[in-house]
Formats: sequence, structure tokens, C-alpha cells
Amino acid sequence: MIIQTKFHGEQEINRNDIIYFASGIPGFLEEKEFYLLHLEETDLFVLQSVKTPEIAFIVTDPFALYPQYEFDLPEETIEKLEIQLDKDVATFAILTVREPFQETTANLQAPLVINQTKKLGKQVILNHTPYQTKHKIISLQEQGER
Repeated sequence: MIIQTKFHGEQEINRNDIIYFASGIPGFLEEKEFYLLHLEETDLFVLQSVKTPEIAFIVTDPFALYPQYEFDLPEETIEKLEIQLDKDVATFAILTVREPFQETTANLQAPLVINQTKKLGKQVILNHTPYQTKHKIISLQEQGER
């Protein structure tokens, strides 16, 4: 299957790798099918809408940026995503990329949770959490370099 993408132009994808978001993503409720494209030589991915080329989110593994990051998945989410094993779950944080890149932030309050086996996804809004929608990512990377 061939799709148009925001950052990679025309791409051939495997229909079996499309991730289905039954409720869409907040702000994009009509967008249900997404595909993950790796940005080469980075730890970043593009979560690309299959239907709308202009809708694409830069995402990354929040645990790589914030090793202390943790949250409990609501039972309802576990059921909706048909999660049976921890190893089936992939978690991503949506980045707000800014110029200069040092101003880029990660949304840790609303992670994307994907059942990699069943190809089901959901953006989970965490309540009663210390996490916010805009955590700077560079300051943590700089801390790691010290």
C-alpha cells in the first residue's frame, strides 16, 4: 500500500503494520489509522496518519529521555488495547519540535500507548500526575552528558 507522508513523501507500507486508534487522537478524532516511520540516525519516529498526509507527530520513547518516568495504565485501557503481556506494549511521547531544537518539549502527561502485537493504540491522558504536557528534552540530555 502506498501513502503520502508529511516528511518522507510517498512511502510504501505494509497494511498489517497500520496502528488503529479506535478513538482517534485528541484533536484528531477522525484520524484512526497511523503508521510509525523511523527517522534515520535518531531515536525519533513519525506517527503518520494513513489518511491525511499533513497529520504527523514526531514521537520518541519517553523512557529513553526520562529513565524515572512511570505510570499505571488504567484497566480500561488495558482492555481496549487487548494487552496481555508487558512486552507487547510500546510507549511514545509526542514532541513539540521548536526552533532552536533546544526548546523542544515532550508531552509526558498524555503518552501514546500501542499494543505492538494487535496494532491497537490510544493516547492516555494521565490524571493526578506530576507530568506535564511540556517537559524540555535537551536539559535532560545535557545532564546525561555531564
